[in-house]
Amino acid sequence: MNKNTLIFLLLWLTFGSVTTFAQKENKDFEILKNLEIFSSVYKELHLNYVDEVKSGELIKTALDAMLRTLDPYTVYIPEAEIEDFKILTLGQYGGIGSTIHYRNGAVYISEPYKDFPAHKAGLLPGDKILKINGQDTKGKSTEDVSSLLKGQAGTSLELTIERIGVNKPLSFSMLRQEIKIDNVTFAGILKDQIAYIRLDGFTQDASKEFKDAFLKLKAEGIKGLIVDLRYNGGGLLNEAVNMVNMFVGKGLPVVSTKGKVEAKNHTFYTSDAPLDLDIPIVFLTSRGTASASEIFAGAMQDYDRAVIIGQRSFGKGLVQNVLPLDYNSQMKITVSKYYIPSGRCVQAIDYGHRDAEGKANKIPDSLRTAFKTKGGRSVYDGDGIEPEIELAEESYSNISASLLTKFLIFDFANEFKRNTPQIANPKDFIITDTLYANFITFLNDKEYGYETQSETLLKEMQRIAQEENYQENIQKELDALSLKLKDSKKEDLSKHKEEIRQLLKEEITSRYFFQKGRAEASLDGDKTVNKAIEVLTHPKEYQKLLSNTGR
Repeated sequence: MNKNTLIFLLLWLTFGSVTTFAQKENKDFEILKNLEIFSSVYKELHLNYVDEVKSGELIKTALDAMLRTLDPYTVYIPEAEIEDFKILTLGQYGGIGSTIHYRNGAVYISEPYKDFPAHKAGLLPGDKILKINGQDTKGKSTEDVSSLLKGQAGTSLELTIERIGVNKPLSFSMLRQEIKIDNVTFAGILKDQIAYIRLDGFTQDASKEFKDAFLKLKAEGIKGLIVDLRYNGGGLLNEAVNMVNMFVGKGLPVVSTKGKVEAKNHTFYTSDAPLDLDIPIVFLTSRGTASASEIFAGAMQDYDRAVIIGQRSFGKGLVQNVLPLDYNSQMKITVSKYYIPSGRCVQAIDYGHRDAEGKANKIPDSLRTAFKTKGGRSVYDGDGIEPEIELAEESYSNISASLLTKFLIFDFANEFKRNTPQIANPKDFIITDTLYANFITFLNDKEYGYETQSETLLKEMQRIAQEENYQENIQKELDALSLKLKDSKKEDLSKHKEEIRQLLKEEITSRYFFQKGRAEASLDGDKTVNKAIEVLTHPKEYQKLLSNTGR
């Protein structure tokens, strides 16, 4: 009897015997019956399918398809993807410490992290990765290259790269290192002694980073605090609890988890003395603010401890646990929903009910319930955290989007760095008119064409006119309008000058001061930050927003 036949016989015997044992419980029988069917299907594929079956890929496809019918956060994590999962949960991984991007069929270094292997070895933004440990990267995606760059800390790595201005490929040898991504990207004091902390994650030790940053700022006599949670996708629940504890009294509930297994239901309380009960605080949120970020902001809102400015948050009120599986694989599974102090759950999508096409829908407004903050203000469940002051999300102009996606601002920053050894600190560095003129000159031989919405509509009008046989009568007018649109586009570099200046400032600053410099440079002209400063410097307005009459 060969090995495969023996395996299938054992599976059949196992399922058969257990099925006989479990027939008293219809539900258990249904589970085991379907497991046996799955086993039978796979056996027949293995024995009879015309081509060789790749077992690992086939089973993973089946697992992924099964889990997709639940929610997006319940996933199977094979051993090969554990490093990527560590980045999300712990904020660390074994690698060289650099972001990368795909462009024109190749993968490039985007931004090395300060003091990590890529930076120490001398890799620069714009370096084209040709080989990794002798393996050609041609035709590989960013995911493929990322997998090759990652590995166990302490293992050696050799990169062959192509660099602008250097005739021959360059080789760099380095050791992979445990890369720890900072949760607090930037902390500093803005105008009027208003402090600012940008929090980009809730990985391990996030609360310690936040506490250290806050205490350092507090020692400088700050009068208010801005906590920037925009596009913070969350992370570890306990880190959010620890942060809430810094600003509300000891022994208060922060978040409760409720799921199927009653023994796992738990309420998390503040356990330490707070750092500050009085300092005015503003949270900045966006549609990308999710999970632990919503616990932090939502609990502070429920205790009337902070004003929230920006956009309604994402609405992820689900909690996941990571369970170990055989062969070093893992499973992240949604085990409960979380509820913040007012009693509300911010979960916006009802994955338990789907339409005829299998799509999960948002919880309708008619089913949303009102809850009360500590001071009696009405807040609602079912659709994220609603700000006290809602601002429209800023978007880029067509020309700015084109300059970014075609990497022209990126390339200009690289050229500027090659020719300029140092610049002023991020706060004081400005894009002068001369420097902006240099950028326009740089664009002279570059392609950055884009189609405006007006041009798209004009094309559609031309198509419809042709279908309805009106084109001959109105073609002159259409051509004239097309020419006017092209002429208007030529003025876009001037019309959107301030926006493009800001993008140039952020990109250039990052070449000298890395991620921290980019974050600090991004504050210049940030309308949401400026609104937060305005609120914090007007105590009456701040208090009104936190009162029953404020909304």
